[in-house]
Order: sequence, then C-alpha cells, then structure tokens
Amino acid sequence: AQAEMPPGVSPGLGPDYSPTGQIFFYTLTSSNPKYDVMELKTLQDWFVLNQLKSVPNVVDVNIFGGPTREYQVQLDPGKLVSYGLTLSQVEQALTNNNINAGGGFIERGQQALNVRAVGLMQTTDDIGQTVVKAVNGTPVRVRDLGVVVQTPKVRLGQLGKSIRHDDGKVISDDDVVEGIVLLRKGAEAGATLEALHAKIDELNNGLLPAGVKIVPHLDRSDLVHYTTHTVLRNLTDGVLLVTLILFLFLGNVRSALIVTITIPFSLLFAAILLDLNHIPANLLSLGALDFGMVVDGSVVMVENILRHMESSPQGKRSFMEIISTAAHEVQRPVFFARIIVIVSYLPIFTLQRVEGRLFRPMAWTVAFALLGALIFALLIAPVLCSYLFRKRMSEWKNPVLELLNRTYRSSLDWCFDHLGLTLGAGLVMLAAMLGIAFSGVVGSEFLPHLDEGAIWVRGTLAPSTGPTTGIDVMHRARVLLSQYPEAKQVISQVGRPDDGTDASGFYNTEFFVDLRPREEWRQQFKTKEELIADMDKALITIPGVDWNFSQPISDNVEEAVSGVKGELAVKLFGTDLKVLEQKADEIQDVMGKIPGVADLGTFQVRGQPNVNLAINRAAADRYGVNVSDVQDAIETAVGGKPVSQILIGEQRYDLTVRFQPQFRKTVDDIAGIRIVAPSGERVSLGQLCDIKLEDGASTIYREGNSRYIAIKYSVRGRDLGSTVREAIDRVHKQVPLPQGYHLDWTGEYESQQRANKRLAIIVPITVLLMALILYSAFSSWKWVALILAVVMLSPLGGLASLLITGTHFSVSSGLGFLALMGVSVEIGVIMVEYINQLRARGMDVREAAREGAILRLRPIMMTMLVATLGLLPAALSHDIGSDSQRPFAIVIVGGLMLELLISVILLPSLYVFWARPTDKLPDPEASFSEAEGGPAAEPAV
Repeated sequence: AQAEMPPGVSPGLGPDYSPTGQIFFYTLTSSNPKYDVMELKTLQDWFVLNQLKSVPNVVDVNIFGGPTREYQVQLDPGKLVSYGLTLSQVEQALTNNNINAGGGFIERGQQALNVRAVGLMQTTDDIGQTVVKAVNGTPVRVRDLGVVVQTPKVRLGQLGKSIRHDDGKVISDDDVVEGIVLLRKGAEAGATLEALHAKIDELNNGLLPAGVKIVPHLDRSDLVHYTTHTVLRNLTDGVLLVTLILFLFLGNVRSALIVTITIPFSLLFAAILLDLNHIPANLLSLGALDFGMVVDGSVVMVENILRHMESSPQGKRSFMEIISTAAHEVQRPVFFARIIVIVSYLPIFTLQRVEGRLFRPMAWTVAFALLGALIFALLIAPVLCSYLFRKRMSEWKNPVLELLNRTYRSSLDWCFDHLGLTLGAGLVMLAAMLGIAFSGVVGSEFLPHLDEGAIWVRGTLAPSTGPTTGIDVMHRARVLLSQYPEAKQVISQVGRPDDGTDASGFYNTEFFVDLRPREEWRQQFKTKEELIADMDKALITIPGVDWNFSQPISDNVEEAVSGVKGELAVKLFGTDLKVLEQKADEIQDVMGKIPGVADLGTFQVRGQPNVNLAINRAAADRYGVNVSDVQDAIETAVGGKPVSQILIGEQRYDLTVRFQPQFRKTVDDIAGIRIVAPSGERVSLGQLCDIKLEDGASTIYREGNSRYIAIKYSVRGRDLGSTVREAIDRVHKQVPLPQGYHLDWTGEYESQQRANKRLAIIVPITVLLMALILYSAFSSWKWVALILAVVMLSPLGGLASLLITGTHFSVSSGLGFLALMGVSVEIGVIMVEYINQLRARGMDVREAAREGAILRLRPIMMTMLVATLGLLPAALSHDIGSDSQRPFAIVIVGGLMLELLISVILLPSLYVFWARPTDKLPDPEASFSEAEGGPAAEPAV
C-alpha cells in the first residue's frame, strides 16, 4: 500500500476496537489558572493519555477539543525576497540545525564514554537564532525573516460543554478537552471499567496537578448498572411470582421448595458450561431466562409424584415404590418435551453479524439452563422427593382447582358433543392468526432500541462550511438543547480531532444530551420520542442544517452498519457525480412525502469550492522553475509545513514554517506569493499558475470499488419494515435510473432482511427436527401431526399481544415465538402421552381424552402460569434496559395465555376427532394402576 501512496502519505492501522468500544467519555477541567485550555490539551496528550492506556484492555484514547501546541516560523515574504532566499532554504536550515548525532564511544580508564553531538533546539530563541545564510559575513537568521511563536495548530474541530444545574442555571464553556476511552475488541467491559475507575481516582487524587480533574460525562458502567438493575428486578419479581404459583397449586411447601431449587441449580449449571466454553453472557441472556420455563419439567415431575403420594392407599406400597412409579410415568414426556424446547432455539445459533453477536450468547445461556433443569427434573427432583416425602401425603383440596375441574369436565363433554363447532372455532383462530400475520397490522423492525438514557444529535451543514460558521451553529444548537430541563448536560463537537482519527469537516456537528431520570421530566413529555420531536422543532429554527437523532452507542453501530453518519441510508451507485446528485435529489423528494420518514438528507459529493492553481508548464519552463518548487511554495506558505520537531522531555511538538496571516488570507495574496527562480528572478505564483475558483468533490464515497452517493433517513412514528417497503416501491416507480446505476437500502433494514431470509430457511428445518423428535417419542406420525396442528395456533396470542401493546415484530419478538412454539410442543407431548397411556390401560378414546386432560390440567396450568408470570414483570417494564427484553416477554406472556385455552380445550377435542381404534399406543407396563393390581382408577385431583 505504501508504494501506491503519494509522497508524504503513510498508511496506518487503527486501534482494534468495535463500534461499541467507546466505553468512557470525559472532559479535563481546571480551576488552576496555570492550566488554560492549551495546557490542558498538552497534559492530555502527553500524560493522561499514557496513564489511561496503561489500563489493561484500553486500546486507545481518542482526544477531541483543545488547541494543539506547535512552534511556528511565520515568515514575511517581502523579507525573503529582499534577502534572496527561498522557502526551501529556510526549511533546510531549520532541519539541519535541529539534530543530534552520535560519535560512537571512547575509552577512559575502565569506562566507555559515549560521544554525542547535542544540537536540538528547545526554545523559540533557539529557533530564531538559526542562521539561514550569510551575506557579506553577516548572518541572516530566522528571526530576521519573520517571527517565531508558540501557537495552536490549525484547528480541525472544537468541543463545547454546557451543564444545567437543578436551579436552571446553565454554565457553558465553548472550548474544552475531551477524551474517549476505547475498549479492545473482544475484551470484557466490566473489568476494564473497574480498572479504569481506579486509575482515574489515582489521577484525580494526586497524580494530576492541583485543580485539574477528569470529569466523566458518559460512563458505560452507568448504563450497565441501570440495565442490570432493571433485568434483575424483573427476574426477582418473576421468581417470587413463580414460587407463589407453585405453592398455591401444589398446596405443599416441600414440593414447592423442590421445584424452586431448579432455578439456582440450572443457573449454576449454565454458568459453569458458559465459563468452560468461554461464551460471554450478557444482560439479554439473563433477561431471556424465563424461570417459569426453567421449572416446567420439575413441575410435571414433582406434581405427578405428589399426586401419586396423595392418592396411594395407605400401606399398600412403600413411598420409594410410589415415587419410582410416578417418576417413570412422566420421564419420557418430560425428556422429549425439554429437548424440543431446547431445539426450538436452534435458529438463534444461525444468526450472523450484529444480531448473532447479540443473541447467540442468549441462546447458549437458555439452552444450558434448560439442560440443567432437565437433569434436575429427571435425576435430582425424585431423589429430593424421596427424602422430603417420607410418609403418605394428606390430600389438599384446593377449592379453586375443584371448581376448575368441575367446570372443565363439563366443558370438555360439551366440546366432545359438538366437535364440529369446537374444531370450527379452531379454524377461525387459525384464520385470525394468518390475517394478523399477513395483513401488516403488526409492524416490523430489526431490533428494539435499548434506551441509553441519553440522546445523540447530529447536524449536517453544507460541505463547504468553514470553521467560523460551524462553531457558531454548534454554539447556537448547544444553547437551545441546554434550555431543556430534561437535560443534565450537553456536550457539543464540530469538525474532527486534530489527529485526524475522524474524516468529518466543519459541516458535521454532534451533541451528546445527557438526560435526567424519566420521573424528573415535565408532564408534556410522556416518551423519549415526544422529547426528540420537540427538540427537532427547536433546532430547525437554525437554517441550513439537516438534523438526525439517535443515541451514543446506537449512533456508532448504525454508522458501522450503514457506512454513513445516519440511522438508515439509501446508497445510489454510479459513475457520474452530476447524475448521482440529480437522482439523489429526486429520491429525497419522493421519500420526503412518505409518512414516518424523518431526518432526511443527502450527503453531498460535490459543492466544495477549491482554489485551484494549475501550473502552467510553459511558464515554469521559461523561468526554469520546477513543479515541485511551486507546490512546495503553496504547501508551505499557505497551509504550513512541519519541517522538524521540538523535543521537551517526552513531549514532541511540530516545528512548522508558513507565511504570516496577512500574506495568505485571500486569493490575491496567494497569487502574489513569489519564489526565486534559478536565475535569481522573483516570480509570483500568478505568473506560473492559472488560478481559478472551482467546485469539486467534497467527499468521495466508495464501496465494492464503486462510487456512490448516500441519502440518510430515520423512521419515527411508524414501523421500519412497512416504511422502507413503501419507500422502495415509490422510488422504484417514480425515479428511473440510468443503465449501470443501482440502489442499495442499507442499515437496519438490510440487517432485518438478512435475518428474515436466514430464519425463513432455518425455522422450517427446526420444525422438521421437532417432528423427528416427536416421532421418536410416539413412533406415529399421527400424533406428530396432531401436536404440530395445535402448535400452528400458538402464535395467535403472541401476535395479538404485539398488536394490542403496539409492539413491532423484531428479532427479539421472533425469538419469543420460537420459545412459545417449543413450550406449546411440550404441553402437547405431556397431554397426548398421558392420554395414550390411559387408552393403553383399557379406556376408550373419549374417556381417556377427558380423564387425561383433567388429570393434566393442574400441571399444564402450573406450567403455563409459571412461564407466563415469570416474564410478566419484563413484559410490563419500561425502565432503562427493558427494551430488548420486553418484546420477547410480551410474546411469551400473550402467547401462553391463549395457548392455555388451546391446549386444554382444542387439543383433547382434536384428539377425539382424530383417534382411531387402530392407533399405535405405548405399552401399558409400569403404570400406576397396574402396579396396584386393578384397572385404571379415576385419579384424585
């Protein structure tokens, strides 16, 4: 790559961090008058940076704001001409007089003495004393040709800060120094932040000069703390609700305790396997753990053992025989049901990119937890029962269950007598589900946005915007945003860091708005979207700016996904810049009329005014001037050229040569710059160049070796999927593209389509795998088809809950449907398996379906209720950190509520309709009734 670069350009590798790697933002403040903003920037560059990079897994610290010190030799072109000197002579003199040299070593006695020639300059006086040439024995020094000063480098950006106090007073500073700590890719943020906090405490408590402090304004650990608090509170509430339901239904403290122990056992089991496989867990992993689903297998096992203990005749069999028989009775359905639930998470493992990195750890966590719960249900729960159930259990008559059983028995008899109506109702539910699913009434998005407790605002001006205008817009916008009582502080930035780690110009302004807790907001803002809409109205009073609203972490991720500074983007690929801009304007006009499209704007690729000095080679040849001499004059005199460095201890500062400001302000000044020809003649650039003011490319966007222009936009007040589909349809119809031009719709929509295509392949494969597992359990395709037919209705409740709550379908809610499908299959397995057992013991179809359904009503209701209530707190939560978990929980809660009705009514009815005397049934061996030596008795409830 270096061989293909022009002179003076060196490629470099950036730090190894991800778009989510900006974990800590801070400003360096001072109450010490010795430390103005330039001194703070120097302290940041040469001390704080090195200290923070010493923290393990901190890969770099991006520095923004504050003037960067440099030494400048500001020349007077008139004096250069009068002394007959060229810029290159001054440059060479400074370079030659700022070097050290080594002379090897000499011996003195037993020692070797290094010989060093120390010739480095250290002060402005040293620089000014440098001799450029001698005229008649009189030295011409640098100070004779101009002035030598310590001054800021040309500013490429600026950062401001406004703090709003509780009394409404706003304290602002237009020029502050910021640092952004970057986490090494793949490293653990928690441990790194903990070490970083310790280092900052050490710096603030003594290593930094008196009065100088590091003040954080965005700390990832705060978001982690709020999110963890929300998730753990939801989990705690869920555990309490699950435990309460277990006690109410089982009516026995010991049995409820055994089932509840499943939760810590499965969590510990999952944690061990995650650690052994080096799989990182995240908050979404914890949030997706429905402890109701975790204890399902133990519920069925313990409930069956408890029922047998209560109904077993006194003294006829030992308690060990009863427990063994009861456990053996349900071990097959529990095993296959749990395996199917685990298999239902298979599609998650196939997700890629952002969605894969986010959800795969969750899938591993849930799978390991369910595997641990299965081991507990099959092996440990019966053993615990053998220790805690040492004598015959007294049967507790739950009055609510007694009433439910009587009502359920009569309902089943009615449904069996009216199978046509019952199955017709099932078909109506199927039609309703398909109608909701394909009508588009439930919107779609890629991923729910995690509320970060802050807003990131971006303003884009014309590409030719200069520093004065850019800084003015930044200041005005920050003042407007800091007037909101909902904002604690506003950090503004314009341009880019002086080290060039970002390619933005003064046309780009960005604002971090740190928000107060939601309970402190004014009543007029019920949601964050309403606050953003109001801020948008205030900011559009600043003319010539396209505004965009996001969040700090989301903004980085969106930019990494779309490739431009915007949430979503349309990329128009082609070769001609004029055609690209024309078609981009047409696309923007069409999209501006689509409801839901916001923050619309085009990233201009032209419109950057340039002062082009085209060298007239004939004139240059006539005067004997090389092209490089002209270019050197332009680079050095106007832009300033670093020719050496000044070393002060460990600090290094550029030594730059350029003309004094009054000689390079205008085009005429540049045209009047003179250089000395080999003949000694003074020639101006105006004589050597054709000088024109011309518009050129402002930004070059390329992807896949093709040039493109981007139209950025956001979606607010509407779902992502339908909005983008409408935009695609309208643009396709109204904006014809020339041959060789094409559009790419990128950002979240592209990721959503990619995930949907993959799931469209993997989900049917998963269903087929479930069917094979069911066949291995029943050895009959009839029962497989029966269970899957009922499972087809399971999404109805989830879809209805999304519709009622106004939640969009996303990857998160899609995972909820996968889990719901697994639980539905589990319930079907448990009920069908037991009905088949009763038929194998001699009951007819109708009696077996009725008695099997009634017998399994309690465990099924417990399974459904604990799974529902386990996620109910998450479904109702709107605190920070709940956003990614809530759609998943809403689907599970809503889906299982309807699935309970489907399982206890429709499944037995469909069984009666479908069953035949020739059906393949399990062997009746080891059934409880046969162990008693008589026919299957009606079990007590």
